[in-house]
Amino acid sequence: MPEKQTDVKENVMNHWEKYKKEMPGIREAYQAVPEEVYKDGSLSAKTKRLMSIAIAVASGCRGCMLFQTDHALELGSSREEILEACAVAISMGGTMAAAEATRVVQYLEEKGEL
Repeated sequence: MPEKQTDVKENVMNHWEKYKKEMPGIREAYQAVPEEVYKDGSLSAKTKRLMSIAIAVASGCRGCMLFQTDHALELGSSREEILEACAVAISMGGTMAAAEATRVVQYLEEKGEL
């Protein structure tokens, strides 16, 4: 049975929370960056999240793929927009990115979005 991406995301989140509890200085410093980066500016927050999905897929960061997909959905991204972001990653990353994009597809399926 394939690994459930929703379980992967939950596991990453739980361990990240433990890490932040142990390292409050790092938590504070780290949280400031995404708060600044992902706010609306010349690019919308939604566009930035879609960009982040493409980067996550191309770089193979599975936790990043899952969290950025959730953020994109929360900001109103459609499954088509998310899959197009994956297509950009595939164009840059080839077969390795194509294999990673299947995690996003599986995650969307598990969430009832696909």
